[in-house]
Amino acid sequence: MTSVSRRFGLSMLLAACLGVAGPLASAGAETLTMASTTSTEQSGLFGHLLPAFKRATDIDVKVVAVGTGQAIDMARRGDADVLFVHDTAAEEKFVADGFATRRYPVMYNDFVLVGPKGDPSGVKGADIAAALGKIAAANAPFVSRGDKSGTDAAERRLWSLAGVGQAGQPVANDRKGSGYKECGCGMGPALNIAASSGAYVLTDRGTWLSFKNRADLAVLVEGDKRLFNQYGVMVVNPAKFPQLNATGAQKFVDWVISPAGQSAIADYRIGGEQLFFPNAGS
Repeated sequence: MTSVSRRFGLSMLLAACLGVAGPLASAGAETLTMASTTSTEQSGLFGHLLPAFKRATDIDVKVVAVGTGQAIDMARRGDADVLFVHDTAAEEKFVADGFATRRYPVMYNDFVLVGPKGDPSGVKGADIAAALGKIAAANAPFVSRGDKSGTDAAERRLWSLAGVGQAGQPVANDRKGSGYKECGCGMGPALNIAASSGAYVLTDRGTWLSFKNRADLAVLVEGDKRLFNQYGVMVVNPAKFPQLNATGAQKFVDWVISPAGQSAIADYRIGGEQLFFPNAGS
């Protein structure tokens, strides 16, 4: 064999070895699947939080951001390792049904009612039930997510406080006024619809602060204690789904409720304004 042939053969062997090593190295990287709500994703929180978790643990997190109801359904099917959502009643039922052994409070912010700056229905203030009652009475345009998300569940509870329907149950649109429309969409698209049509809409403050296409919208109702918005995190129970990465999921939970994770949440700001407030110790 000539020296050229030998060099060619060695090069091919090295390339083959590298080709095998590459996939093996990738296969060794630990990854989690997280089912979460659109507000944590669309607010930009995860873009800030997950790189810090990666640096601390060398674990990658794949986020599936959908409405809270869909995220919980996904976890109930065993399609996620960890669940990070904001509907306390549904989360507690998730634990009670054995799909997690514990729910951990992580952080909170609040909901706000936004609408046209001119406020044609006169809802501005700190009483959300009174505001929704005025919107219904005026047949004012109102965009509801209608997607079984945490925000949608909160909105249904608030409509019931306004004397329209029962908490957690669908309500005939005419009870909320002829301007009420469900989009079946995420928070960002709902805000876009409201901005383009001059409608009222309930949103979590985090998504609102990160929303760029505000047009004539402004915050009109805030500060009502009934607008409190708590987030929780859970490891999906490996006793039900042994294939899940429960160990990695617990590492995420332990980190996000630790001083380091809580500090990372508090540090996330837009325009100098804090979007989420850690409360893992509550």
